[in-house]
Amino acid sequence: MEHSPPIFHVLMILVLWTVVTAAFIGTAEGHRHHRRGGRATELEAFHYAAAGAGGCRAHVASLTDFGGVGDGVTSNTAAFAAAVANLSKVACDGGAMLVVPAGRWLTGPFNLTNHFTLFLDHDAVILATQDINEWPIIDPLPSYGRGRDSTGARYSNLIMGYNLTDVVITGNNGTIDGQGETWWEMFRNKELNYTRGYLIELMYCMQVLISNITLVDSPSWNVHPVYSSQVIVSGITILAPVNSPNTDGINPDSSSNVRIEDCYIVSGDDCIAIKSGWDEYGIAFNMSSKHIVIRRLTCISPSSAVIALGSEMSGGIQDVRAEDITAIHSESGVRIKTAIGRGAYVKDIFVRRMNLHTMKWVFWMTGTYGQHPDDNFDPNAIPVVQNISYSNVVAENVTMAAKLEGIPGAPFTGICIYNVTAEVVKSKKPIWNCTDVEGVSSHVTPTPCAQIPDYPDRITQCPFPEDDLPVDCVGLTECSHQRTKP
Repeated sequence: MEHSPPIFHVLMILVLWTVVTAAFIGTAEGHRHHRRGGRATELEAFHYAAAGAGGCRAHVASLTDFGGVGDGVTSNTAAFAAAVANLSKVACDGGAMLVVPAGRWLTGPFNLTNHFTLFLDHDAVILATQDINEWPIIDPLPSYGRGRDSTGARYSNLIMGYNLTDVVITGNNGTIDGQGETWWEMFRNKELNYTRGYLIELMYCMQVLISNITLVDSPSWNVHPVYSSQVIVSGITILAPVNSPNTDGINPDSSSNVRIEDCYIVSGDDCIAIKSGWDEYGIAFNMSSKHIVIRRLTCISPSSAVIALGSEMSGGIQDVRAEDITAIHSESGVRIKTAIGRGAYVKDIFVRRMNLHTMKWVFWMTGTYGQHPDDNFDPNAIPVVQNISYSNVVAENVTMAAKLEGIPGAPFTGICIYNVTAEVVKSKKPIWNCTDVEGVSSHVTPTPCAQIPDYPDRITQCPFPEDDLPVDCVGLTECSHQRTKP
């Protein structure tokens, strides 16, 4: 049985993780590329990331080539649009990369294109405009039927891609700043007529890589791949005040073959939230989230989960593999959220090697998460939750070991908990609270509830797949761009 580490060790893990991550995402050489006297001059060569062998770009341009001004005041919305439009012409001729040099580049929302890399220099900051008139109104997602904040349409996302192949957002740890405080205040004061936009949303896209960047103060969710596949999010940092509303970190949504690794997230909501549509709209759209890998994640989110499944899961969630997770001061380690009316399933969820400190619940499942898009949900659409495995978890300073609440008449089944130690602080709350769940456990402290009986001689481990998913086999390539002689 593993023992819970002292707080000093956990804090040291967090500090070391931050240092290692910063070093990892800052290894690329700096880049400066600007236009003077009508002639482009590159000050340095640089390296950049690509997924697979075909992602190195044949054509490179700077935002300044299209009139960009990095003074933090001038709008660059037109410059980004012109850059992407021009570079899209060489998508089939080796692809293109747009370099955002050092500076503060104010902009409204803009789209990406096929076979395209957006590269942010180390001292580059893309600043989301706070002029609400620059945020177009777009349709709600079909699997949601409405905006997430309110009924009807939604504001555009800052960086968008639609029906694209081979898209990369990377850099030398440059920053995308959503300047979300204005949005958060309008949301809290109920002054918004539409749902807030996200920092990055890629819809119906394939072969996506997001790496080596920092995302700050998103108006709402940070990274939202939706109806997409072959998505890798690697080595990014996401930062938002822990009281900021709905600033989820990374939300794969009706997406498959997703790999999330080496990320550091401080958030006002779930660090990772896997979704697949909302009630009758998600059931009709019928697109699951599946084959998702989460590795080496560090999370701080005092009011939400490290990893959440749902609550919008009406297309189904299956085959999620999470391992080597560190969390400090988060509400719950893993949370499954669903309700009558959702339908579909959450099944084949595998979690191992979590280090948790200061949690309300280590494990939390609920079948009564009753937010609905409207009153037209089907009361007979009962979700199925089954085959949930947790192994090798160490938690300290927790209020309750678990709160497991299934659905009467449709219990959550196939729960397996192995080799878990939770140091529960003195509290009037029960250590375990279990209703309408079924499963087994072994080598768990404190002793689980009767619905998850302990079989130390029979259960030697909980399942965790050892095969590789297709997205595991995609390597990250280092490309290089050499200085052009003026």
